[in-house]
Amino acid sequence: MSLLPLDEFKALVEQSHRCCVSLYMPTVQAGAEVQQNPIRFKNLIKQAEALLEDQKQLRPNEVLERLQPVLELDRDEFWQHQSQGLAIFLADGFLRYYRLPLAFDELVVVGDRFHLKPLLPLLTGDGKFFLLALSQKQVRLFEGSRYSMQEIELEDIPTSVEAALLYDETAKEGQFRISTSKGGTSNPFPQAGSFHGQGSPDQDEPQSDILQFFYVLDRGLQKYLHNEQAPLVLAGVEYLLPLYQQANTYPHLVNLILPVENIGVLKPEDIHEQAWSVVEPYYTEAQQAAVERYHELAGTGKASTDWQETIAGAYYGRIDQLFVAVGVQQWGRFNPEANELHLHSEAEPGDEDLLNAAAMQTLLNGSISPYHRAAF
Repeated sequence: MSLLPLDEFKALVEQSHRCCVSLYMPTVQAGAEVQQNPIRFKNLIKQAEALLEDQKQLRPNEVLERLQPVLELDRDEFWQHQSQGLAIFLADGFLRYYRLPLAFDELVVVGDRFHLKPLLPLLTGDGKFFLLALSQKQVRLFEGSRYSMQEIELEDIPTSVEAALLYDETAKEGQFRISTSKGGTSNPFPQAGSFHGQGSPDQDEPQSDILQFFYVLDRGLQKYLHNEQAPLVLAGVEYLLPLYQQANTYPHLVNLILPVENIGVLKPEDIHEQAWSVVEPYYTEAQQAAVERYHELAGTGKASTDWQETIAGAYYGRIDQLFVAVGVQQWGRFNPEANELHLHSEAEPGDEDLLNAAAMQTLLNGSISPYHRAAF
């Protein structure tokens, strides 16, 4: 469901071959300029051919043989469904391509590993979040990001009060209670007059039934939200918010509800902008906090802009947070066994983008979280 799941990204990171080809290009989705897509593609292929011949010392027939799987993509149907950017990764027996909502700069890199730095904003800056649309008769769950939002199909979860009461025998028998700090029971539900916002509880659905429905729903959602750290936003009529807050156990629930009268006709594209406006401050604050932390540590020996210290720290797992310029390359080589670093102004045979290498090593060492925009 994610634009680029972290597990799939790590699979790209872990690929290692003699000839790994990474291609990036912006793409046009509609209009007369869509004709530029295959033209850009062919130009990138020519660059890849030259790099394979120069850096990998391959003969022209060997180059064409290696690039054949990518060349076969260049068909009309392939260009019909594009996003803002296209990323292609080719190695021996390996081909992956991604249509993504990022307008990449044109770039071709040939090396022993894939060049993945342009994809990092999808992991560190896309602002992943969940939106739970609630009513007494229907529930829908969406996964979103800065760029888009799509629905998650819920399975084996009661999605209405009636279904929940049939599903939960304890609730059906009227045995549900809330313990107080004194060991007794009390009515945990707000009085009708304390609800605010649009709408009011249906008279034929007691508040206790609604709350029990939300407890059952919360348990069912755990398999979809387990180990997630992304914010969860609620959508629906506002009086349901305090009830769901009581039942919720997901620690990243946003204390705000988006007013939606009829969630049954809700379309992701209609509410995406509004949902992102609620979530974005959480990621902006995380980014600012990381920048402030860097400035606090500058000059203390706990932060560095030195190439040797930074590259070695990335390989040896000493990086807590790494800031990298995505659109800049620093070519060179690093030998982790000898701790030797060589920097070059232009790419030489055997070189790699050391900024990309540092980012990938930091990711593999577990120091990059996809929910912290400040990592890059």
